[in-house]
Amino acid sequence: MSSVKKILLVEPPFYRLYKDTYALSLYPLSLGYLAAVVKRDTDWDVLVYNSDFVVNAEPLQFGYMTGEGYASYLKNIKDRSARVWQEVRAAIRDYQPTVVGISAKAQNFASVRIVAGIVKELYPSAVVVVGGPHPSMVREEVLKCPEIDACVVGEGEATLVELLRRISAGQGFDDVKGVCFRKNGRIITTKPRELIEDLDSLPYPHEYAPSVLKDYEKYPAMAFKSVFALRGCPYCCSFCGSRYIWSRKVRFRSSENVALEIQCLQKKGVNTIRFDDDTFGVNKDFINKLCSALIKYCPGIKWSCELHVKLVTGEILSGMKSAGCYSIHIGVESGDNGVLKEIKKNITIEEAFAANNLIRKMGVEAHAFFMIGFPNETEDTLAHTRDAMQKIDSDTVVYSVFTPYPGTELFELCKTQGSVSVDFDISLYNHQSPANYFCLKIPQERFRKLAAEIAQMVDRKNNSAKMRRMFSSMIFRKLREAGFKGVAQKGLSLLRGCLGR
Repeated sequence: MSSVKKILLVEPPFYRLYKDTYALSLYPLSLGYLAAVVKRDTDWDVLVYNSDFVVNAEPLQFGYMTGEGYASYLKNIKDRSARVWQEVRAAIRDYQPTVVGISAKAQNFASVRIVAGIVKELYPSAVVVVGGPHPSMVREEVLKCPEIDACVVGEGEATLVELLRRISAGQGFDDVKGVCFRKNGRIITTKPRELIEDLDSLPYPHEYAPSVLKDYEKYPAMAFKSVFALRGCPYCCSFCGSRYIWSRKVRFRSSENVALEIQCLQKKGVNTIRFDDDTFGVNKDFINKLCSALIKYCPGIKWSCELHVKLVTGEILSGMKSAGCYSIHIGVESGDNGVLKEIKKNITIEEAFAANNLIRKMGVEAHAFFMIGFPNETEDTLAHTRDAMQKIDSDTVVYSVFTPYPGTELFELCKTQGSVSVDFDISLYNHQSPANYFCLKIPQERFRKLAAEIAQMVDRKNNSAKMRRMFSSMIFRKLREAGFKGVAQKGLSLLRGCLGR
């Protein structure tokens, strides 16, 4: 191992375990922030390795991930000679890191364990640190994996910088806030770290990407489209762990700071942005200020976001569209109001349909998240959700099967009801896993049959919508090329109406 101080930040493979042409074709933003502060604030060499990236990735198909893809996933997490693990091993060997930081979510934790094991096989003295949502939720549980030396709880930028300085000085982690680690055979959990109050103090992650991202030249410009405008979520959805990681207190970057970052991305050829916030904007005042800043600093930018149903108004949508918003995701989750109340979604299905229709009326793409299989789901509530998926006039439906993430309210409910066992392995369950079954009011075989039928229905609906959009865009382009600029937009609207759009 090299004597130079080196930290390798790894996004473990996940989509590639289902199919080698599936991928996370983005610069992982959380690792981008970590690499940027390490580069700016320490004398360590840093490399970000997205092992879930492939060039020209294939679009995901929910039906495939549930069936043949899941079988491939199980095979790959058991077979460490698989091609993807050979690539991971080669990347680690080439870099010879002193410290390896791995980004861990509940669904990719099997992959995290394998990456940690490969590190220790190659370099037993390397320090393996895990951060991200999963260790923030379960803390000490992560250290049951002997290859993991420490985990970061909560926001990681300041904690990682301090850990590296301690490692450089040969000091322990006892008084480093926001970590769990082993000491003399015991697991030590330190005091929580304070949240970063001034988010504008963080560097722009994409600014450092050329010097820290492995294979940077292979990434298309659009791999760098993700931006955070805020941290925190004020909502209380019982299936979600966001508030346990970021808290319910929402911290905003200044609108100018966000707009100037996007302006830098535009200069790099990124013309479409996606806001990765759990919920975009959160309040009307911030949304208005940000839209004004985007109009001022980023003319021509196009962007998408996830917006809470309660925030969808004509006034807000008008401002967002004027600032370049072309696509909005809304979290519907269930088509049954009783389920929505139980999961603390704070909306009704009628409000969700109204929000979706208003988004479409404003000429903005609408995409709807749905989830089935909640703990007290019945065949009736499931039928309501299926009907809502079919009826909603959205550009796509994003379909999931409920997964109980450790640390959430619904995970505890599943434990009480007996659908989560003592030896529950979260890495075998994800939103498309055929193993997911946590609603005891529907027999398992029946539930899995219904879930598979819904997955196929969603794929058909989405593929059909994609073909309609492609056909509409082609006609629009032909009208413009023929010189009918004044009527092209009206013609497109009429065509969409004829096509059921």
